[in-house]
Amino acid sequence: MNKFPIIEFHILQSFPVSCLNRDDTNSPKTCVIGGIERARVSSQCWKRSVRLSLRDFDIKLGIRTKKVAEGIEKSLKDKGCAEEAVIKSAQEVSKLIAEDSLTFFTDKEYEAIADLLLDKKSVKIGDISKVIKKGKIQVLNGLDIALFGRMVAKAPSMNVEAAASFSHAISTHAVAPEMDFFTAIDDCKVNNEDESGAAHMGVSEYSSATYYRYISLNIEQLKSTLGLEDNDLESIRSAIKAFVKALYVAIPGARQATMSAACPWNYAKVLVRNGHRMQCAFEKPVLSARTGGYLEASIQLLQQELQRQEKLSGSLYGKIDEFEFGQNENYSIDHLIKDLQCAVGA
Repeated sequence: MNKFPIIEFHILQSFPVSCLNRDDTNSPKTCVIGGIERARVSSQCWKRSVRLSLRDFDIKLGIRTKKVAEGIEKSLKDKGCAEEAVIKSAQEVSKLIAEDSLTFFTDKEYEAIADLLLDKKSVKIGDISKVIKKGKIQVLNGLDIALFGRMVAKAPSMNVEAAASFSHAISTHAVAPEMDFFTAIDDCKVNNEDESGAAHMGVSEYSSATYYRYISLNIEQLKSTLGLEDNDLESIRSAIKAFVKALYVAIPGARQATMSAACPWNYAKVLVRNGHRMQCAFEKPVLSARTGGYLEASIQLLQQELQRQEKLSGSLYGKIDEFEFGQNENYSIDHLIKDLQCAVGA
């Protein structure tokens, strides 16, 4: 049996004035690493951006909702069922699965549950789990569930182990959020002393930073969740292609209208390995060069840390291949995808 490796993405990405991810006070998220305040973008924020970006690459997303009953009812009605008793059963089933919590299902899984209810008016959670397992999540339908996982507290057998792991993105250097004072003018104001000046004043916070992002993709786990055979290389290739493209274009959507931050990767070291995940901490903040900028120093420190990890880990490192993105302008994201597909044996 073929054991597929993991793909690790060590990404450096610089953004100008922006507020990619806000906390409960509407301020850019931060954290303290090595005693120094850093800019931060949470893993769940970037995962959501990647998930939504998958739609641009012909991936039909799973449906994340509390309204499980409505999803089952729709599938029943699509199958021509109008029996009140069956519709009532759908509501009871939704309570068995998730009474008041967000749950991920594909439309195929809703259809499988609907078929079960048409066959058996009363079902137990074990019956639902069985049909869910039969209606496997597919590459083009529900890949996001396979990538990011699913937890159903009331029905653990429906849980899906995430194939992708995201760290919080952190600035490689010290960052202190700044204030932007702004005003707005009333277009209909009368030009007199009583209505002089701004009609509105406000303050918003922002920061700018070079972020280090770490993402790993467990191909073996992905294959298992999708129910793929070792020789189903086309599906594995399709999943890698869609994920890497979404990872490349995805940017959190906060304040993009007023602080456009649409910057792609500046640099990435991508590793294909057998073994445990390893990321960098940037515990010691990078200092800007005399001429300004943190990127070059961040690239240098990242390269040094990865080389150090490889030497210290010895045989446990399990490196199969590595690729560098951003240093050669003739090496595009398409080249990287093809190289990764070959390196993992797909």
